[in-house]
Amino acid sequence: MERSLSMELVRVTEAAALASARWMGRGKKEEADDAATSAMRDVFDTVPMKGTVVIGEGEMDEAPMLYIGEKLGTGYGPRVDVAVDPLEGTNILASGTWNALAVIAVADHGNLLHAPDMYMQKIAVGPEAVGQVDIDAPTIDNLKAVAKAKNKDIEDLVAVILNRPRHQKIIEEIREAGARIKLISDGDVAAAINTAFEDTGVDILFGSGGAPEGVLSAVALKCLGGELQGKLLPQDDAELERCKKMGITDVNRVLRMEDLVKGNDAIFAATGVTDGELLKGVRFKGSIGTTHSVVMRAKSGTVRFIDGRHSLKKKPDLVIKPE
Repeated sequence: MERSLSMELVRVTEAAALASARWMGRGKKEEADDAATSAMRDVFDTVPMKGTVVIGEGEMDEAPMLYIGEKLGTGYGPRVDVAVDPLEGTNILASGTWNALAVIAVADHGNLLHAPDMYMQKIAVGPEAVGQVDIDAPTIDNLKAVAKAKNKDIEDLVAVILNRPRHQKIIEEIREAGARIKLISDGDVAAAINTAFEDTGVDILFGSGGAPEGVLSAVALKCLGGELQGKLLPQDDAELERCKKMGITDVNRVLRMEDLVKGNDAIFAATGVTDGELLKGVRFKGSIGTTHSVVMRAKSGTVRFIDGRHSLKKKPDLVIKPE
């Protein structure tokens, strides 16, 4: 992949964030998601690449755009697999709470797991604790391992987990161990990324969430030197069949970083839609919109934070198309 692709992808996430942020707190998650998806699609048309969506808004008959298998880009440039979540955290945006993001991950063709839309059990950590955790190990053992790796007491750790009834046992185990917990309503991509940044105060992610979001998180952590382990959790025969079509006959198999994103290169870009620990959300004043984004590349290890100031008067459709 060409390094210039990194900045092109930020343009895409910025557009999605600007379009969806207008719906913040208005209780209309479908409208917000549609706005993000449409804006992302328009800007993708200008990006010099030959992209194929492997994780998107659904199958062709389920999604009007950004569906799995859709071709993106101008048709020239690097051939890449694309994972998108135009609005990671539709419920978050609808209620105006923390950590809604517009997200893209790309890798060379054939290098991203085509994760089916089902649950995935996950554990994620930042660079200091890589190789120290095990998704099959007891919760207390993983907490002890992370504490040792980060030179902290268990009482100093912060574990993040989706606030769901299915996680009650893990929550009780974390509390019994003495660690602190940050319960989140949605948005485990942001939570996984936060484990790799000391300033966010997050040390480890536990629990189950969407499998597509697991791949997006894995790409980000690959760029950051972190780690995510996952296990698919099919809920019925149809989901089991989807696993088999992916070549996964043993659903108890642990998916590691090399299973989720292969090769030595990948790019991840995200723009904050609402405020979070890592990224500020979109701000509007008159015809000006401001954005805060992060873009990172695995091959170089470069991480860039980008502040954008956008004239919505000069670029009302969020993209300037060739005349």
